[in-house]
Amino acid sequence: MLQLRKAKGLTQADAERLIEDPLYLATLMIKAGDVDGEVAGAANSTGDVLRPAFQYVKTLPGISVVSGAIFMILKDKIFGHNGILVFADCAVHPNPTDRELAEIAVSSAKTARSVGGFDPKVAMLSFSTKGSARHELVDKVARATQIAREMDPSIAIDGEMQADAAIIPAIGQSKAPGSTIAGNANVLIFPDLQSGNIGYKLVQRLGHAETVGPVLQGMAAPINDLSRGCSVDDVVSLIAITVNQAAQCY
Repeated sequence: MLQLRKAKGLTQADAERLIEDPLYLATLMIKAGDVDGEVAGAANSTGDVLRPAFQYVKTLPGISVVSGAIFMILKDKIFGHNGILVFADCAVHPNPTDRELAEIAVSSAKTARSVGGFDPKVAMLSFSTKGSARHELVDKVARATQIAREMDPSIAIDGEMQADAAIIPAIGQSKAPGSTIAGNANVLIFPDLQSGNIGYKLVQRLGHAETVGPVLQGMAAPINDLSRGCSVDDVVSLIAITVNQAAQCY
């Protein structure tokens, strides 16, 4: 701990105090290679969980932003991957830049693979589909789509597109003819935290969807944050998710 943070002003006394905190000890154990991941948050805020993680574990190479993905498990199996959709970012970053939005898309695609076990088909959501509206917010999503493609050409991704064009085949074919993602998306990237959080809660409550997450993504090791109102089942589910994320790292 001292070696890593001495240049930031950490003293011996500070280190001796902080190492007694399980959140700091856990991140140091990850850094030392003694454990593969961390599940926390049942008795701590998200900020408390992320602070030591940013200081000692940091983010993945090429990724500057941490985000939160929610697995939406729908009763209607025609949507997404057999009724499963990934929504992001629904938990962390309020107003991402185009670059940060691209990073969220790339991280979410990896989460779909490692946790969901399916090939991601990523739609970058907007109130416009392929130039049907003109606005700087639309331009940001279009730029983010291109940046994400450059970051990882293996990801199937398209945008900008409206939500109905992303998940309903007939509308996708009409609004974005020729797109392999339109109408078939299983990963939905929202343009900001407001829309992502509102969207997942509407689907959860009005569509009676089961939700799993948020799964924190973008960290150099799996670190996941529980709600302080979590149940035992929530803890077990997030442990399983963390294990799958860790397995994907090897």
